[in-house]
Amino acid sequence: MSIHIRDATLDDLAAIVAIYNSTIASRSVTADLEPVTVESRLRWFHAHGAAHRPLWVAEQTERDDRDDRDGAGRVIGWLSFSDFYGRPAYARTAELSIYLDECARGRGLGRQLLEQALEAAPGLRIDTALGFIFGHNAPSLALFRRAGFEDWGMLPRVAVLDGVERDLVILGKRIA
Repeated sequence: MSIHIRDATLDDLAAIVAIYNSTIASRSVTADLEPVTVESRLRWFHAHGAAHRPLWVAEQTERDDRDDRDGAGRVIGWLSFSDFYGRPAYARTAELSIYLDECARGRGLGRQLLEQALEAAPGLRIDTALGFIFGHNAPSLALFRRAGFEDWGMLPRVAVLDGVERDLVILGKRIA
């Protein structure tokens, strides 16, 4: 899969939201239970910036035979760096979130985004990266663990998805 990773622009927000919304039904990636709107994500989008808390998109650079949709230039995934806990003492810690279009899942894009994020972290003054992943989301847990993240905590049964209580696993990695 040939892709280009770049900083997101406001023009990408509809694609970012569409990818996010595509994961809701699985009940394994996000705690949202209903689709979100572009308008509801504007504040979140503007909380990101290339110099401190980037929001990246991965776009295809050529057509992919496995996907009928037009390929070149289409956003097929994204990664965000988000503040952890919102207090100044945590400024050097960021939560990493990765969301992929269905056509990109299981093809190495998540690994590529995560590796690039970890390489960029020191330049963003990030010493610690965190991932908050549902305990039943085996692919995402494996992705982060393969990248050297360790289990730092578990919040048992803190989410209820369609009547099923789910654990939240906290994974962390010291970068510096």
